[in-house]
Amino acid sequence: QVQLVESGGGLVQPGGSLRLSCAASGSIFSFNPMGWFRQSSGKQRELVATITRSGNTYYADSVKGRFTISRDNAKNTVDLQMNSLKPEDTANYYCNAWYGTNNYWGQGTRVTVSS
Repeated sequence: QVQLVESGGGLVQPGGSLRLSCAASGSIFSFNPMGWFRQSSGKQRELVATITRSGNTYYADSVKGRFTISRDNAKNTVDLQMNSLKPEDTANYYCNAWYGTNNYWGQGTRVTVSS
């Protein structure tokens, strides 16, 4: 059973930075793609960024140029570097992974952007 555990969330002021990390219970080499989603109060879960096994990335327009997704197959982690954070980035952030036709989710980590 695959387990994804997120960490790195917290409270940050507008314009600040946070780095989220997703640790998998096993090798992520075959997970394709992996990504981060977020869900804010009263809204549907939305895609933030994805990264394929070969390193190709995709970003939602709302985070393009501010967020960077990366994966370390040796450490079995996928990180999301978030810069220039805005109040509208406040949400629960979830790690996601596809393995074949199986889809896995982490429990989420809370990011609050507020002064």
